[in-house]
Amino acid sequence: MISTRRTASRLIAGAVAATFALGLAACGDGGSADKAGQPDRIVFSILSAENQAASGPLWQPLLDDMSEEIGVEVAPNFATNYNGLIEGMRFNQIQVGWFSALPALQAVERSQGEIVARTVDSEGKDSYTSTLIVRRGSGITLDDVLACGKQYDFGLGDAQSTSGTLAPMTFLFGPRNINPTDCFRTVRSANHQANSFSIATGVLDVATSNSVNTVFLTRQNPQVASQIEQIWESPPIPESAIVVRGDLDPALKERIRSFFLTYGRGEGAEAERQRTVLAGLNYSGFNPADASYLDPIREMRLDQALREARADGDQEEVASIQTQLAELRARREVQP
Repeated sequence: MISTRRTASRLIAGAVAATFALGLAACGDGGSADKAGQPDRIVFSILSAENQAASGPLWQPLLDDMSEEIGVEVAPNFATNYNGLIEGMRFNQIQVGWFSALPALQAVERSQGEIVARTVDSEGKDSYTSTLIVRRGSGITLDDVLACGKQYDFGLGDAQSTSGTLAPMTFLFGPRNINPTDCFRTVRSANHQANSFSIATGVLDVATSNSVNTVFLTRQNPQVASQIEQIWESPPIPESAIVVRGDLDPALKERIRSFFLTYGRGEGAEAERQRTVLAGLNYSGFNPADASYLDPIREMRLDQALREARADGDQEEVASIQTQLAELRARREVQP
C-alpha cells in the first residue's frame, strides 16, 4: 500500500476533520433505533458546488420522497467540507450521503461506507469532466498556464475534490511534473462555485472547475457564467455516488437502495413528477453500483503516488504501487 510517510499529512487532516465532524451534532445524528434496530431518523449529507440556499430547494423534494418511501425521517445536512462529510459518516452522524467519487472511495475505506447507486446526468451519462477556466477575454491559454513563471493566481479545489484537485493533478499537471505551488504566483483552495466567482471577478486568473458546475452556473448565475471560458477538459471521471453506512439495518438499507434505483422510472404522473425533481439536480436517474465502479479513482490516486515515489527515488514504494496498478488494470481489462 502507499507508504505511511506519504499519507501522514492526510491522516493529520483527517484528525482535524474529525473535530469538524463532531459539529454535525447540531444537525443531529441518526435517531434512536427501535426494537428491530431501525432508526427513526437518518441524516443525508450533501456537498456540492452550490451553497445551502441554492442546493436546499433542489434536494429537498427528493429527500421528502425518500422519507415517505423508506418510512424513516430523512434530515438534510449541507456539508461545507469533504473531510467533514467523510468523518461525519465515520462517526455515524451521517448515515446516507451524496458523495463525489474520491470522497466516496474514502468513505468506503475509512467510514464503513457502502455504495448503493451512482448518478446519471440529464443526458444519460454516468461520468463528467474536470475543467480549467479563465476569465473570458483574458487571452490566457493552456500553453500560458503550463509555462508557469509564477505570473498567475490559481484556484484549486478542495484537497479531497475529484475534479477540483485529483483529476487536474493526474491528467494535466502530474504528467508534466508541474507542482502548482511552484508554478503559480499564489494557489488557494475553494469549492467550484467560489472559484468560478473569483474568475469572473478577476480575483483569480485560472482555476479548476467541472462540467457539472458549468451547468448549474449557467442555469442560476448566467451573468457570471458568461464571464468564464474553458481552456482544458479532462478525460471522463466516474459520476457521484449514493453512499450508506454499511452497518445500517439491512432491511432499511435495501429500501434506500430500491428507492434510488426506481426513482423517476416508469410511466405516469408520479414518475413524471420525480423526473422533474431529478432534472433540477441535472440527473436523469440512478444506476446500480458497488465500490468497483470507483476503480478509475483508485488508479488516479495510485498514479499520483507513483510519481511522488519516483521523484523521491523510493524504489520499493515504486514497485509496490506498480503491482497495485497492474492488478487494477487487469481487473478493468476482464470486465465486460
